[in-house]
Amino acid sequence: MDPQYPVKIAVQTEYLTHQSAPDDERYLFSYTITITNLGDQRITLKSRHWIITDANGKKTEVQGAGVVGETPAIEPNTAYQYSSGTVLETPLGFMEGQYLMETAQGRSFYAPIDAFRLAVPGMLH
Repeated sequence: MDPQYPVKIAVQTEYLTHQSAPDDERYLFSYTITITNLGDQRITLKSRHWIITDANGKKTEVQGAGVVGETPAIEPNTAYQYSSGTVLETPLGFMEGQYLMETAQGRSFYAPIDAFRLAVPGMLH
């Protein structure tokens, strides 16, 4: 594994009101991730590992190859963006995780994804 390679990960979230059913404990959120390669060589996103925690403390782990069916190569000083979603049983939760990345030279490293909040608007003041 490479020591930390310079990658920036930004997240935007949205509560999807029309696809949610609070009476059935179904809260749907979308998230858009932007991965920026701040290094000097192409990197490829090989796999993802998410830990999703709802307000009751229920944890769900999601692992798999790539993201949204892709294993994108990200050139130096460029960004890759994708959107996905998750369903919670509570109106508040958190996601965090990591991507397994590989440099053009075949060195693997993990890019951590800091915890971010999923919340129905108005839940927190």
